[in-house]
Amino acid sequence: MDSVLGVSASGRTPYVLGSLDAASARGALTIGFSCNASSPLGQQANFALDIEVGPEFVVGSTRLKAGTTQKLVLNMISTITMIRLGKTYRNLMVDLQATNAKLRARSERTVIQATGADLLAAQSALTAASGSVKVAILMILAGFSATEAVKVLAQNHGRLSQALHAE
Repeated sequence: MDSVLGVSASGRTPYVLGSLDAASARGALTIGFSCNASSPLGQQANFALDIEVGPEFVVGSTRLKAGTTQKLVLNMISTITMIRLGKTYRNLMVDLQATNAKLRARSERTVIQATGADLLAAQSALTAASGSVKVAILMILAGFSATEAVKVLAQNHGRLSQALHAE
């Protein structure tokens, strides 16, 4: 089911309310996230996430308490989502696309941390895995070829933890 999360510090921002109306009309689950109890946004949505933060230190500056609170909650939601989608292994991001030198180095470090392999082994596995961190980790920990690792990952819906236990 599609879902839409409408975010508004006040809970009454017109374009956010309009977006939830449109989403609801299309059958999507709607969630209203504001920093005011019983906000119009929360009342309109299927589910309300109203976190009261009290008045701002600087009146009208919702980037302070409200903005910080909403950012923290959104970070939690996105982190939980990535975990539930199998984009992590233990506390490591394993579904990254190494499109530059910084991310290639991160991929290498991730493979090393997950497997205990040395840098040369991590680089070799990543090369054989066409840069896929998940495939490289599975190759090292389970002893699979890249082709076997890809197959086992697919059989486990891309979830590395499940693939490692499916051996």
